[in-house]
This record gives sequence, C-alpha cells and structure tokens, in this order.
Amino acid sequence: MPQEPSHRQVPKHLRQFAKNMRHKPTDAEAAMWRLLRERRLSDFKFRRQTPFKNYILDFVCFEKRLVIEIDGSQHAESQSDTARDAILAAEGFLIARYWNNDVLQQSTSVLEDILAKLAGR
Repeated sequence: MPQEPSHRQVPKHLRQFAKNMRHKPTDAEAAMWRLLRERRLSDFKFRRQTPFKNYILDFVCFEKRLVIEIDGSQHAESQSDTARDAILAAEGFLIARYWNNDVLQQSTSVLEDILAKLAGR
C-alpha cells in the first residue's frame, strides 16, 4: 500500500507563485517577517507565503491555526477575501488582518494583538 505524502498536494504553479512572493515581499510583509521568523514571537513557528488549498497565506502558525494577512487598500471590503476567510475558518483557522501602515508604524500593537489571538487558541 503506498504511503500518503506528509505534505498537502499543491499545484506547481501555486508553489512557484508563493516562492516568487517570498522573494519579493512588500515592505510591510518584510517587516512582519523580521518579527515572526525563527520563532521570535514567543517561540511560535510561523511560515510565510505558504500555499494552502488554492490560496497563499501571508503568514501562518499551523500549531495554533492562525493566519496573518497583511493588506493594502486594495483589500478594503474585498468580497473575495470574505469568501476566502470563510473557507479558511471552515478548516479551523482564525484569520487576523492588519493594514500595511499598522505593521510599519505600530508594530508593537500588532504583535500584542497577535499574541492575544495566539493565547486564545
């Protein structure tokens, strides 16, 4: 009997797109990654630009099922984001969205909010 792969199957084009996004982050995504990488936030492991189903998650802590999205103004009142969030919530994820400006100008407040969400999981 063949053994199932330990990772989720992701279409090659989506994996490549995520890889490209990791190499060209926005200023806010780069700033957030500096704060989250290498278990810097209370020893929680985060991954960045991670393919999941048909989506790419900006940052995700699989242990706590927390997705962090860093958004610009193009995401204001986005119906596709609402649908995406519903699908992720059905998979057991909590989605935390922060504006680019908040990450860049109020990173301490953003981190405190993320820690509170992690503690609640």
